[in-house]
Amino acid sequence: MSEKKNDNRLREGYERMLERLQGGADELTWENLQHELDEAVEFEGELEEFTKDELALLRAWVERDLKDMRIYLKDSGKHVASWLGIDLNKISRSVAESLLSIADRSIVENEQLKDDLEAARADYCEGEVVAPGRMACVHCDAQVTLEEVGRLEPCHQCGHRYFYRLPDAAAS
Repeated sequence: MSEKKNDNRLREGYERMLERLQGGADELTWENLQHELDEAVEFEGELEEFTKDELALLRAWVERDLKDMRIYLKDSGKHVASWLGIDLNKISRSVAESLLSIADRSIVENEQLKDDLEAARADYCEGEVVAPGRMACVHCDAQVTLEEVGRLEPCHQCGHRYFYRLPDAAAS
């Protein structure tokens, strides 16, 4: 089989997997996404004559892109078009609809809710200029000591953005 023909098969398989995820579970948690991906791979295996390696690649590629999209949308607050870096009108309608649908579902909403809950517990957010002292990440409780006034960086342990100030141990 020619390389171009094989590339087309893989591209079409990728697009069908996105379409299946679009029509999948109403609540797209990470666990549900894994289940939906398993079903999409099984469907592709029955529909097309893909090798096990090709099916594993398709699954890995879709999962990678969805993870990357989820992280980008959560961290940036921007939209799918921004993540793609291209005008949505320039990609196929089915791919655009699938990505938008998946992004709009609860996987993003759940991450936003977790982020909002962490922000509610926080006194400080990365990027802010703060006075010296001890801070802790609201997500993992990793501590950071600032020796001087400076800009707060994301947590070095887990990458999250929100912190609270720890009381001085000597003053307790």
